[in-house]
Amino acid sequence: MATYVIQRLGLMLLTLFAIVTLTFFLMHAVPGGPFVSERMLAPEIEASLNAKFGLSDPIWLQYLHYLRGIAMFDLGPSFKYPGVSVNQMIADGLPVTLRLGLLAVICVVALGVPMGIVAALNRNKWPDTGVMLLATMGVAIPSYVIATVLLYVFAFKLGWVPTFGLDDWRGYILPVLALAGFWISFVARLSRSSLLETFEQDYMTTARAKGLRPGQVLFKHGLRNSLIPVVTVLGPVVANLVTGSFVIEQIFALPGIGRHFVLSITNRDYTAIMGITIFYAALLMVMILIVDLLYLWLDPRIKLSRQSA
Repeated sequence: MATYVIQRLGLMLLTLFAIVTLTFFLMHAVPGGPFVSERMLAPEIEASLNAKFGLSDPIWLQYLHYLRGIAMFDLGPSFKYPGVSVNQMIADGLPVTLRLGLLAVICVVALGVPMGIVAALNRNKWPDTGVMLLATMGVAIPSYVIATVLLYVFAFKLGWVPTFGLDDWRGYILPVLALAGFWISFVARLSRSSLLETFEQDYMTTARAKGLRPGQVLFKHGLRNSLIPVVTVLGPVVANLVTGSFVIEQIFALPGIGRHFVLSITNRDYTAIMGITIFYAALLMVMILIVDLLYLWLDPRIKLSRQSA
């Protein structure tokens, strides 16, 4: 186990190094600079700002300085907000984004898996048809459309929830539902298909032949194995929900990292774009590692194969 974790951490560092390098050179390949949009700046002031932030140095020297900063967990200063670092921008927006993402993950697990179980247990009956109809709609409709409809109906028309901001707990309801809608539907469909496939396995037939109650067959033998495909996608789902709220945060005017990222693109804030991209990439790799470790608990065969390897 320890050897496997060390190997994965080493691979993660190599991958992160590649992402840092690719992001750095792609951003510097974009024509113009972070101060080009400032039309009122005189050429002398623009040259002074470039010298202050090291943008007038050779590209290889800028790259080495940036790598040194990354090694010290310093993502650099923001080019658009004087006195504000990218680390501070992430720290300010991370609580909002994490709360939004984690609440969405809870909704995905608490609603998606039971919906899939209900559909599988009632195959070709009206509960199955109803769940699959909702799941198909959730997969087909983009999150920003769901967010717009929810905002119009429940905020503007009914006034049950605030239209923007997080002044109270009700402000989380619509963003969480809009963010989790697609993945609730996806997990419901995946849980249904995986559970139906598990029902056809020989060990499930043996368990039923032994006279076990349906609940025992389902939860003791069927559900644990059928959840493996769900856990497979859970890591990317968690990372996507935590980091994929760019549009949702913009629609509901939430001060999260996603909103900072969108504004940094608009403002050509290069260090913010690179820093948030690297942060998201690291978070995604950590989530995938956690999911791989969960395999060892869900399926002992994976544990034995890795130990023997």
